[in-house]
Amino acid sequence: MSIDMSQFHQVFFEECFEGLEAMESGLLSLDIGDIDSEVINTIFRAAHSIKGGSGTFGFTVVAGYTHIMETLLDEMRDGRRQVTKPAVDVLLGSVDCLREMLTSIQNEEDVNAASVAKHQAALELELNGSSGGGEQTAAPVQEIVHVPVIVEEPEEEEEEIPEEQGWKIAFCPYLNLLKTGNDPVRLFRELKVHGELTTNVNIQDVPPFAELDPEECNISWELKLVTDDSEATIREIFSWVEEDCALELSPLAKPKKIKKAKKPVAATPVIEAEAVKVENATPPAPAAPVIKKPAVETDASKNAPKASSSIRVDTDKIDTLINMVGEVVITQSMLGLIGENFSMDKVGLLKRGLAQLERHTRDLQQSVMNIRMLPISFVFSRFPRLVHDISTKLDKKITLKLVGENTEVDKAVVELINDPLVHLIRNSLDHGIEMPAARVAAGKPETGTIELKAYHRGGHIVIEIVDDGGGMDKNRLFAKAVEKGLVEESTILSDKQILELIFMPGFSTAEQLTDISGRGVGMDVVRRNIQSLGGNIDIISELGKGTTIAIHLPLTLAILDGQSVAVGDETYIVPLVSIIESINITEKMLNKVAGKGETFKLRNEYLPIIRMREIFNVKSGAATKSNEGVIVVVEGQGALCGFLVDELLGQQQVVIKSLEANYRRVEGVSGATILGDGSVALILDVPGLVRLSVR
Repeated sequence: MSIDMSQFHQVFFEECFEGLEAMESGLLSLDIGDIDSEVINTIFRAAHSIKGGSGTFGFTVVAGYTHIMETLLDEMRDGRRQVTKPAVDVLLGSVDCLREMLTSIQNEEDVNAASVAKHQAALELELNGSSGGGEQTAAPVQEIVHVPVIVEEPEEEEEEIPEEQGWKIAFCPYLNLLKTGNDPVRLFRELKVHGELTTNVNIQDVPPFAELDPEECNISWELKLVTDDSEATIREIFSWVEEDCALELSPLAKPKKIKKAKKPVAATPVIEAEAVKVENATPPAPAAPVIKKPAVETDASKNAPKASSSIRVDTDKIDTLINMVGEVVITQSMLGLIGENFSMDKVGLLKRGLAQLERHTRDLQQSVMNIRMLPISFVFSRFPRLVHDISTKLDKKITLKLVGENTEVDKAVVELINDPLVHLIRNSLDHGIEMPAARVAAGKPETGTIELKAYHRGGHIVIEIVDDGGGMDKNRLFAKAVEKGLVEESTILSDKQILELIFMPGFSTAEQLTDISGRGVGMDVVRRNIQSLGGNIDIISELGKGTTIAIHLPLTLAILDGQSVAVGDETYIVPLVSIIESINITEKMLNKVAGKGETFKLRNEYLPIIRMREIFNVKSGAATKSNEGVIVVVEGQGALCGFLVDELLGQQQVVIKSLEANYRRVEGVSGATILGDGSVALILDVPGLVRLSVR
């Protein structure tokens, strides 16, 4: 019975991409000139797993490519080759190439053969043309020599012609070959592609039927392959099972010798060549194509595998979920018994049962949401490579520190936060950290530091990008905004508002356009993307000291803790994490500013008032008087303001439904939810309402 191997492809690709991340992380942590056997073994094991799995599933192009990487890594871990920067760069390029190949295969697309050939040539050049990273330098030109003309007379020579071209292959698998997931039949199919294959099976070692273990391979084969391919090509087919079998190759027949007239050699013209004297030089490497190092790819999302539709879950979370389901089933059975013979004297039991069901449902909901939680390391792990590549391109010395990698966040947030973080990290690398000479002149260490950290605060996850670079010059920011016509020169802005200018569309302080600096179309998009996740972004910067950018995001995008408020006959949900406090207002607390609307004095600070009736044009219900309403003080865009509503209804958890997907985008509204009575309530977008009220 044949097994459909495609059912295992998804798991295989996920494990491969995890292995590539481990290889990339290990390569970036290697010290040049030193041999850290533990790290190299980790990289080697990841490569070996990818090679073995690729061979098992028939992805021979991946298996063959990875085999060359293994050879280079094997020489490093055995001490036969030093860890050099060129070797690490070539291996990093090979990781990118493997990622491209696997992504193409996963998407059922053709593998980019030109890219594979280019990276493989670089890999083979490093493997065969380098003895460990030493560079050869040529001495100055010493003299001019004349190469004499050489003419050879035709003569007979002997040429070896095989009677039948091909190979005898003795293939004896070890007992455990089948247990590793390998299948000899796949090997034979691949051999058939290369020529005419004849097989002869040896079953003398097969035990009696009663003692037969179907998971052990007790047979061996003698194969005959008629082909023009070289021995190396044939051995490559067996490369991914080389540790699980005994293999011998020999030519099909000894070649016979025939007499053949040698072609006359044309007279070689006299040429002048520069004779170069090289002392203590190793023999030249075999001719190899010139490999141009590709431009640094600064977009970490490019060539990334498509988003996985599955996640790995800790078994403890599964056990907790199963226990919760069991509790719900017990409670449901209890309520069912009460309902069968219900009478008024059982009302107390019914209430207790419903309260118990509510508690179990809440716990069940929490358990289900925990299953979707992933460590933020799934995002952070991509940035060491990005920092390595861009700092190398910019000739800067930069260290990346990762803090709080195990902080858990919803899978949807993990998938959507990557692009904004890529842009912010690139800005820190390009605009934030100074050149080494400038840092030394400013009394700083030559190597700059970028810290990427994550932690929980309340119902949010906070991600901070902290650099010890030059900081932001507020005067320059304001002047640039005036120059671009984004603000009036007479406008008075606080320091925080000046820093917020970088989020305006079209704002950029880059003196020249590069693939890193961009065209000023990034930071406004970054803020918009973060706000679409229900979060916000803040900046703190000090000239000469550095910059901190903090992103505040909800832990999950599916469920929200909210405060229900009444505005006329309508009900709205205000995210609980945005609420600072709620206050019953009196007439004396309100102040009208000509042309600016109303303000509210809270502890010697004046806050702008947003009347929800006017914003949403609510006509139903009794009109709210200023001394009868409630001010909900919220924080949005880093500033405080007050929402004037009719009444507070209560706190509750709500399931977020996308308004844009089911209707259209509404400014000031981030989504909708269905209340217990079946009515629909809009979930307020606090930062959006603040911007809307300002306009």
